[in-house]
Amino acid sequence: MSRHDRILFAGDPHGNFSPLIAAVHKHRPEAVILLGDYDLDMPLEVCLQEIIGLTEIWWIAGNHDFETPGKYKNLFHSALAGNGLHLKVIDIAGLKIAGLGGIFLGRVWYPPQPPKWRNKQHYLCHQPTHTKPASAQSPELPLKYKSAIWHDEFEALKKLKADILVSHEAPGSHRHGFSVIGDLAAAMGAKYIFHGHLHENYARTIKHNIDVFGVANMAVTDLLGNILNEQ
Repeated sequence: MSRHDRILFAGDPHGNFSPLIAAVHKHRPEAVILLGDYDLDMPLEVCLQEIIGLTEIWWIAGNHDFETPGKYKNLFHSALAGNGLHLKVIDIAGLKIAGLGGIFLGRVWYPPQPPKWRNKQHYLCHQPTHTKPASAQSPELPLKYKSAIWHDEFEALKKLKADILVSHEAPGSHRHGFSVIGDLAAAMGAKYIFHGHLHENYARTIKHNIDVFGVANMAVTDLLGNILNEQ
């Protein structure tokens, strides 16, 4: 991968976007990919207004982004809402990048245990009728459930091909990670995984010779996993 700073990966900002903004001004990447947990008290484009137009901005969601209706709206209804990577593969700066946002939730699916629900519709159909709005044609998932990784969507993502997988959850390279994320990357042909969530900078190689880079909160790394800012 030539010009290894053409894509930057930003660990969980938790409201502080200054390190990412500084890294963009210094390195002038073609794109940045945010790995979740923004804790937004204003729309995402307002937080990143200094770098809009300087670089492409892509993102996946973390668990914090579903904590309140305000945080959710400031991400999923922002001007950058269309740049979400969850369950997609997008060609970014010449590489195919796959995204997996959210977390494994015990009440939905917590590998290696089998999923509790086949899909979102299966869950919704089994909820008590008094929890469903009488006028709703298709009731909404609660925010907590929107943060979950659903088994059927995960399996569908496996059928796509990518060079890099970005996720909020960690693969089995981390003591709090999940081996199924490494399996997902292998099925997609990805050779690199970048993840946030666990607030640690580290590099590991897992089976199938997949290189994993954990990106700490407010850290910024390049395509080789080099940390570009001091914490």
